[in-house]
Amino acid sequence: MKIPGPALLSLALLLAGAARAQVSAGGEPDAPTTLPDRLDLPTAIRYALDHNYPILQAREQIRQQEGVIIQVKAQGIPNLQATAGYQRNSAAVSQTGLPSTSLWTLELKATQALYAGGAIDAGVKSAKLTRDAAVFSLQSTIDASLLDVRTKFYGVLLAREELGVQEENVKLDRRELQDTQNQFSAGSVSNFEVLRAKVTLANAQPDYITARNNYRIAIEQLRESLGVPSGLGASATFSEVVGRLDTTPVSFDADAALASAHEHRPELLTLARQRAAVEQQVVVAKSTYYPSLSAYGGYEVGGADLVGSNNEAGGYYGANGWLVGVQGAWSVFDGRATEGKVQQARSLLAQNQLAYASEELAIDVEVRQALSTWEEAAELVDASKQTVAQAAEALRLASERYRAGAATQLDVLTSETALTQTRTNQLQANYNYLVAVAALRKAMGLGDVEIKN
Repeated sequence: MKIPGPALLSLALLLAGAARAQVSAGGEPDAPTTLPDRLDLPTAIRYALDHNYPILQAREQIRQQEGVIIQVKAQGIPNLQATAGYQRNSAAVSQTGLPSTSLWTLELKATQALYAGGAIDAGVKSAKLTRDAAVFSLQSTIDASLLDVRTKFYGVLLAREELGVQEENVKLDRRELQDTQNQFSAGSVSNFEVLRAKVTLANAQPDYITARNNYRIAIEQLRESLGVPSGLGASATFSEVVGRLDTTPVSFDADAALASAHEHRPELLTLARQRAAVEQQVVVAKSTYYPSLSAYGGYEVGGADLVGSNNEAGGYYGANGWLVGVQGAWSVFDGRATEGKVQQARSLLAQNQLAYASEELAIDVEVRQALSTWEEAAELVDASKQTVAQAAEALRLASERYRAGAATQLDVLTSETALTQTRTNQLQANYNYLVAVAALRKAMGLGDVEIKN
């Protein structure tokens, strides 16, 4: 599968442009910025790009691969090495022919690999391809992390709106209790209606308390998804989440969605680059079948009796000069070690091909499931819109008829319960639809809409 260059370039630009929390020369990330008091979805997405921990870890993997490239390239660049030595010994074991008791050497030597069976070029190509795979893996991490952020953000909005529904439900029950008490004072209803209104109000309190706790939990889950450091203290919180669970109808085509996923999903692009890298590793494994050749040159200085001498020849003895040469090596028989390395590399290549086919199948299933979930969510949104209007009208009519004596208190309470349930269902339907659209875009490889615009 040929991977277009612009796609990799766009990912590199994304990597460079999104990083506000740059890594300093000491390897430590800069101090994190504080959260704004009013947090909207675009701000949450931008914050997560800079602070979400999986994204930061994926960026570090790219930096690691850059280091690997430098390391592998070093094998094809001239290497300069300086060595020095000093030895002191008895005259009986002197190796200079003189009765010296100390020897010293200083050598400066440059070495250049001339031929290594193609291992150096293949190694560099493999390292670069692995780096490119890490870039695509970063995109995959970004897509998954931002989908989680968006889902958690919608979860906060859902919890907040459900809390509002429960607050409104408690207000309705209190109003109903007050109306019933007024009617009881006027002698139009019995004490039983008053007791039932009190019980209804009391039963509404647990749902309100639960909704309030769910809202607090949803905020904490969003903080975790954003990557807000725990050490920020008061600045790690936000006083208000800005947004509503409003839905805008969008349409998707199944065939186009599958085609988009096959073209853009970073998981497939990662595996394709890894496959190309493993192909180069096969070349590296085969390289030891061939001889290696390198050239060297340098200058050497040496001598005896560095710190004085009492010998009859006059004391100091030294020699210096240049050296140049070519050296080669060929492993005629290595016990089939090279054959084993080649077999391993080819097996990795076959495993990559199987992993690619498996990932394609998994992505197809994911896209079809996301499409089905989106269709269901769209139908539920349409159904809930009509139900809420009908439930609100039913409550209005029941309240008016109750005041006129044409309906019972139970009719009003039943209508209140129905309205609360339909409002909750509408909020859940809108939440499911927004999450379904975001999940489908991620399945198609389109990424989050906030960073694509």
